[in-house]
Order: sequence, then C-alpha cells, then structure tokens
Amino acid sequence: MRIPLTLFALASACASAALALDLKGRVQWTPQCPSLQELGQAKVVLDDGKLRGGVTRDGSFVIPDVPAGTYILSVIAHDYQFEPMRIDVFESDSLPEVRPYFPGTPLSPAAPATLPYPIMLSARAKNDYFVPRESFNVLAMFKNPMMMMMLGAGVLVLLMPTLMKNMDPEVLEDFKERQAKMANIQSSLQSGDLASGFSQLLAAGDEPKAAASGSSKGASSGGAKQRGGKNKRR
Repeated sequence: MRIPLTLFALASACASAALALDLKGRVQWTPQCPSLQELGQAKVVLDDGKLRGGVTRDGSFVIPDVPAGTYILSVIAHDYQFEPMRIDVFESDSLPEVRPYFPGTPLSPAAPATLPYPIMLSARAKNDYFVPRESFNVLAMFKNPMMMMMLGAGVLVLLMPTLMKNMDPEVLEDFKERQAKMANIQSSLQSGDLASGFSQLLAAGDEPKAAASGSSKGASSGGAKQRGGKNKRR
C-alpha cells in the first residue's frame, strides 16, 4: 500500500508543477529610475512575499512556480514606489491576466480593463526621506498664543509704573492692600497652610459685599435724613 500512495503523491506533485507558471515581467527604466543601480535592491512579490522574484540588470524578473489563483503583485524597493497589479493565473495553458489594482478595493468583481503580458512596471514616484529644517519665522512665532500671552504680560509690567503714578491715591492704596493680601494667600497656600489660605481668600471675597452693603445703608440713611428735614420744613 505504501508504493501506490507514494506514486500518487509523486503524480500529484508533478501535476501541480505542470500547472504552475513562471510569471515574467520587466521593470521599465525611465528618466526617474534609469537603471538597476539607481533602483537598488528590489524584489517583485505576490501577496506580500508569498512568492517573489529578483530584478536583473536589464529590468526583467521571473517569479517561478506560481500556482493557479489570484494574486496582488507589488514591488518592494527602498527608494521608489510602484503601482500594485492584480494577477490572475489559470489552470489552463492560457496566459495570466494582468489588471490594475487600487489598494483597498475588493478583488471581486475584477476590473474590466486588462494590461499586456509580460508584466510591465515603471516607478511611480521616488521616496524622499529628507525633511529640511524649518527656518526661523518671526511671524509664526508671534502667532503662538503662549508668545502673545508673554508679550502681553511684558507690556503690563512695563506700563505698570506709569499707570500707578497716574492712579488716584485712594485707589492706589486699595490696590496695594489687595496685592499684599493676595501675596499672603499665595504664601499660605505654598507653605501648606491651606486653612489659613482659604480663610483669607474667603475674607477677601466678603469685603466687597460688606463695602457694598455699607454704602447702600449709608445711602438709605442719608435719604431718610433728607426726607426728615423736608418734613420738618413743612
């Protein structure tokens, strides 16, 4: 029984080898890619390396023993890009069909347009790995929001002495008191005394309310006195 099984395996292997095809093609040299030296080490592969063949000096390539099926042919090169192609290899003696292929599109149905066989490939574009360093741009620097904030803070620091000289003495005194209170609050928070810092912050927030209520009471009492004086005159 072992001899017939061995013969059957050999026969099936011979049949598959007979049905396999040597896929042939050529890389066309163009002004963009004029020679193999310019192209460098490149390989023509089917289905991302399932089957492959090397490119010779004249640009020709052969992928041996390609069984029947549908494949995506691509070129792996360091410096150049090539268009992928769809290759249909049949079990009969007919030539394989070559079609353009767009990555991401389904294989079925096949595109109606066909390309000649043997396969002709040409470089689509050259890869550019060099990124030039950006030059100093003053306008772009001033468009940066952080730079605008820094400039605004610098202008305020420069104008602050002039503004303080022209301020009313009472307003200036109130401003200095507020600055001192804010400095005390910041020092308390930075030293870790959160309770004291928050209490001072709440007290600073309650002062405007107290001042507003005091002014409203003063205004109401003044109005009452004025009305009392009018009644007495009557």
